[in-house]
Amino acid sequence: MSVFNPGGTMQTFNKVSARCSRITAHQYSTSFSLGIQCFHKRLRDPIYAIYGFVRFADEIVDTFHELNKKVLLDRFKLATFQAIEEGISLNPILNSFQHVVSRYGIKKELIEKFFKSMEMDLHKKTYSVDESKEYITGSAEVVGLMCLHVFLEGDTSRYETLSPFARSLGAAFQKVNFLRDLNTDFNGLGRIYFPEINLGQWDASAKMNIEKSIEEDFNHAIQGIKRLPRSSRLGVYVAYVYYRSLFKKIKNVSPESILKDRIRIANADKARLLAYSYVKHQLNLI
Repeated sequence: MSVFNPGGTMQTFNKVSARCSRITAHQYSTSFSLGIQCFHKRLRDPIYAIYGFVRFADEIVDTFHELNKKVLLDRFKLATFQAIEEGISLNPILNSFQHVVSRYGIKKELIEKFFKSMEMDLHKKTYSVDESKEYITGSAEVVGLMCLHVFLEGDTSRYETLSPFARSLGAAFQKVNFLRDLNTDFNGLGRIYFPEINLGQWDASAKMNIEKSIEEDFNHAIQGIKRLPRSSRLGVYVAYVYYRSLFKKIKNVSPESILKDRIRIANADKARLLAYSYVKHQLNLI
């Protein structure tokens, strides 16, 4: 018998797992955590679980430079599918995630596409048009689809209808991240995700072509956000408004500035955007 109090249960372990996912989101992204708080309470922990899973995989390929990333990612991938198959993991992040996969019917192919993009980050430095599309699908669009499964709580017909909009929103977010992080991705990791970019010829025309693609994604995505259940609409809209504001700031700076400074939204502006989103939601103006 353990020297510890033997009064624990599976429910206790699952609560601890969920809390670990929440802590992960709070530590890594105050903005994302703020958006999650705008969801109905029953949706928050499932979205935290998805975030924690995605964040840990992303950390492997982007941060652990002194370690064998391929070994770590392979191990994490194997543990993920084992957790889903067995219905439990002693890794609390994966334990939370497998519960969400099972409860909301998240398809295995979405998880496989996500890992494919993470594996691309291990060896790809420049991307062709097709490779860039594949990467964005796996790293961003499928994450939006995982969240959509949660938002719709098992409504498969609405999922099929709204999935194109979720994909557009994920793509918009990822492309904004690519533009914002152009300097750190290239100089820190040696990566260029936009196939049309040659940093030796990075100018206003190249920047505007990328911005046009992002604008199209945003314009398509908002049509789907309007059709989400009220339990999730505000949280998604907050993220949309935040990223749209970040995108506007990026559009208003020169191509040279993007290669020097990381564009950010000040905390005071985040609070203003949250209040703006809340009022529009309450008045059914989204």
